[in-house]
Amino acid sequence: MVTKFQKFLEKNDLSDSTVRSYVWTVNYFIRQYEKIDKENLLAYKGYLVEHFKPQTVNLRLQALNKYLEFINKEKLKLKFIKIQQKNFLEHVVSDADYKFLKSRLKSDGYIEWYFVVWFLTATGARVSELLQIKAEHVEIGYLDMYSKGGKIRRLYIPKKLRDEASKWLKHNEISSGYIFRNRFGDRISARGIAQQLKYFAEKYGLNKKVIYPHSFRHRFAKNFLEKFNDIALLADLMGHESIETTRIYLRRTASEQQTIVDKVVTW
Repeated sequence: MVTKFQKFLEKNDLSDSTVRSYVWTVNYFIRQYEKIDKENLLAYKGYLVEHFKPQTVNLRLQALNKYLEFINKEKLKLKFIKIQQKNFLEHVVSDADYKFLKSRLKSDGYIEWYFVVWFLTATGARVSELLQIKAEHVEIGYLDMYSKGGKIRRLYIPKKLRDEASKWLKHNEISSGYIFRNRFGDRISARGIAQQLKYFAEKYGLNKKVIYPHSFRHRFAKNFLEKFNDIALLADLMGHESIETTRIYLRRTASEQQTIVDKVVTW
């Protein structure tokens, strides 16, 4: 039945990672529990709540609910748990640490990684989007990406970055194709970028919790709102479906809140 479920998911245009996640969850449940009934489903939900973050819990429940629909047991579907949104941002690289890292990468000769960090922070790209950037996009100044719903999002490359990146590409005789490649000439992987950033965080004495690809996307958003306070435009630039998703960037990071409280509260 799980094999049929997998084929059903694949026919519904779900991503490979989503299909793998759903199938893994269902297989795990079937191995751990003898019968698919309300008691076992609630027991599994309790286990998830105790051991995982809310987002992970809901992903697992979503997979199980999809399977319950598939086997015509929709009445057994489980309710998702409520995710409490924090009133501060966590694990966002500070502007000072971003500038320090970028400067050290350049001065120490890690030019490709200097541009990785700069592109992530100056475009707001997700790491999967960063990997799609080609020399041709640097030349014209933007990259158009198409979502599953047929919507177009334009990823702009700022002029200052564009000019310097063009010189770098010309120096390396890269006139076409992907700009971020490994030593074999193939496009670098998202995992490879994440691992290398952790290496540089350790090398330069930075907090490894804030030196990861998505953290620089957060920094783009924070810096953009500080320089140009237009949240609707930022939502479009980041590819958010709802402006509510973007509102979190109006909040301070935890460290910013601490600094303000330390300065203001003197009574």
